[in-house]
Amino acid sequence: MCAFQQTETTSTMRLNQPILLIILSLMTILALPTRAAQNLPVPAPPVIGAKSYILIDGDSGHTLASLAPDERVAPASLTKLMTAYSVFKALDEGLLTLADEVTVSEKAWRTPGSRMFIEVGSRVTIQDLLLGMIVQSGNDASVALAEHVAGSESVFAAMMNQYAAALGMHGSSFQNSTGLPDDNHYSSARDLATLAGAIINDFPEYYQWYSVREFKYNDINQPNRNSLLWRDASVDGMKTGHTDDAGYCLVASAKRDDMRIISVVLGTSSAKARIDGSQSLLNYGFRFFETRLLYRAGETVANAKTWKAADEFTALGVTDDLYVTIPRGRFDDVESALNLPAVLLAPVAAGQPLAELQVMLDDNELLNHQLRALSDNPSGSFWQRTRDGVMLWFE
Repeated sequence: MCAFQQTETTSTMRLNQPILLIILSLMTILALPTRAAQNLPVPAPPVIGAKSYILIDGDSGHTLASLAPDERVAPASLTKLMTAYSVFKALDEGLLTLADEVTVSEKAWRTPGSRMFIEVGSRVTIQDLLLGMIVQSGNDASVALAEHVAGSESVFAAMMNQYAAALGMHGSSFQNSTGLPDDNHYSSARDLATLAGAIINDFPEYYQWYSVREFKYNDINQPNRNSLLWRDASVDGMKTGHTDDAGYCLVASAKRDDMRIISVVLGTSSAKARIDGSQSLLNYGFRFFETRLLYRAGETVANAKTWKAADEFTALGVTDDLYVTIPRGRFDDVESALNLPAVLLAPVAAGQPLAELQVMLDDNELLNHQLRALSDNPSGSFWQRTRDGVMLWFE
């Protein structure tokens, strides 16, 4: 059973009892024979013939399987995920709109590799260029977008690296917007999974384009190269890549019921191998793991005794929805503990980290997450401060 235990030297706290009762009720409902039958040992992940790969849960970020996930690799057209992310950021910040028109430069028009077939000097909307890049993997569209957003592709690449650093993609370096080979242009399976999760979670209105199966521009209709979109109805993105150096690559994302899984497969020998390998990893993740929502953002997890404060207790919670991923059928075995300071003194500011929530399974730590004050708790009146000061002598 998922039990909260107060550990170490801690101050007085009050757990949110209604929430615990709801969790216990849900656990009772879910503890059906069909679920118990799913409590199977987790086997080793499938062998897929990739240079490196990673499989993560899209909500918790938990790694389900991996092979050399931090190895430096050429990302090929998977680079366009970062190109898209950078354009999405510009859209989100109001620096451009989907209806804005881009004048196609000769450089964009001449860019080798896959194309959406834009013409030099023509004017193309941001939305069409994004679809041409996402669905058709157009290198010409990628360069046109980069030049419009940053003035030049080299400056745009510097922006890409800034965003990558902010996302924690410390094993990546981008030199262009297309993924064409360059010795200083590289990434890793882990970094690309982080990037894919950021696009899915931060830009859901744009992420839907990764499930578009075909796009027609300039009277030329091209299909999405991610054939998993036709094979598996739960797959709704994301991007393929291929160069001689990188091999055949694929970032894929799928959602079944309420669980989202992201796979990154790099360096396979053929287009079929990247599809088959990605499918095998996704099936493995869904079959042997499950993800549960522990607490919603802003939900009170505990109330911590606060001395010399206007309010006797400070509500603690998480700023983002908190998920945990476990072997399927093992949720009843999860245990949690709250670690609070021995004495908590006012004033307390909203968002201030005050405690740690530790989640364990079989003596293995699944996550360790900070709990923060959900609101301000200023210093109390003179009488409150004096009274608590005296009472603290006896603590």
